[in-house]
Amino acid sequence: MALIRFNKPYGILSQFTDTGMPEARATLSEFITMPGVYPAGRLDRDSEGLLLLTDDGALQAQIADPRFKLPKTYLVQVEGLPDAAAIAQLRRGVTLKDGPTRPAKAELIDPPTLWPRDPPVRYRKTVPDSWLRLTITEGRNRQVRRMTAAVGHPTLRLVRWSIGEWTLDDLPPGEWRVVLP
Repeated sequence: MALIRFNKPYGILSQFTDTGMPEARATLSEFITMPGVYPAGRLDRDSEGLLLLTDDGALQAQIADPRFKLPKTYLVQVEGLPDAAAIAQLRRGVTLKDGPTRPAKAELIDPPTLWPRDPPVRYRKTVPDSWLRLTITEGRNRQVRRMTAAVGHPTLRLVRWSIGEWTLDDLPPGEWRVVLP
């Protein structure tokens, strides 16, 4: 059984082939050289950070399936400065078009020390931005982005920092490390 941590860069698909567009987009095959591993869950093309890959189907399901409620923590740069009411709303759960989310752990944080994003996040002089640490235990499509938008603070940058006990730690973008041999 193998398990690897990968720091997925912005703009990379969380799959090994791209069948969705006439022109090929960058995929995991440009980074991951270990044969037989597959992503345990997804991370959107416009999101960055921790992606776990494994060759063990049971472990893959345990990591990716929402019924196991494995916490996933994100560092989220949002437009504006969320007030206490917005943070409380995230903590209670937000009602989205596909129903209410589970309660999340949410807190304002100082801007984290991260690698530069390519392309950089747009900067607007008249609109401040801030950072949140948000932990969820489900994984709906674009859930974190939809949650922050629902409380009035669209996501500008999204970095998944941890999944359960596994974190990015000092893993640079585009790099991967074996966790379990």
